Amino acid sequence: MAPRSTTKEKILDVAEGLFAEYGFNDTSLRTITGKANVNLASVNYHFGDKKTLVRAVLDRYLEALMPSIKTSLVELNTHDSYSMDEVFESLRLPLRALNDVRPNGTALFMLLIGRGYTDVQGHLRWFVSSRYEEVLNLFLSSIKKASPDLTEEQLFWRLHFTLGTCVFTMASSQALTELAESKFDKQVDAKSVVDLLIPYLSAGMSTK
Repeated sequence: MAPRSTTKEKILDVAEGLFAEYGFNDTSLRTITGKANVNLASVNYHFGDKKTLVRAVLDRYLEALMPSIKTSLVELNTHDSYSMDEVFESLRLPLRALNDVRPNGTALFMLLIGRGYTDVQGHLRWFVSSRYEEVLNLFLSSIKKASPDLTEEQLFWRLHFTLGTCVFTMASSQALTELAESKFDKQVDAKSVVDLLIPYLSAGMSTK
């Protein structure tokens, strides 16, 4: 019998691949246990239910991403002033570093987060916003400091437009990269998508 830690990692690895390919709603625990060659009791023992398993899959990335973003933003806020570009630049290296967490980690994370919104996984959004509230608030306050002329109404809409752009790009990242590769005859990877996305988001949040 495999050690419990190995069984847990196997379940996470298989669940991650299936969630990324088919989405959270269309991936059943039966499918996961069948592909992982474990019984349902193992999933229940390690995770309790599917919602907890979904959170655990994402949290392998978030546990690396969020502290890294916090470090970047804390350093940025040692300056008296900074631009919106610099706020969003704080996301670039932490996102790229997810490839060190898992093979092709940046692309997988983007796809999984996109799935979390398009599959209407409300519990996942609650989990991220509550567990990493400090980092999210720091990001928001950094945006306000970079563009103090933004009204509350402008901030509301621009944040939601930014989120919508991210969700669409993340949820469609695989299809978009394949389309771009076909159209422009050059390889596109998650790093390329992040590099294109960050300045676009920064421009959209700026007051000018």
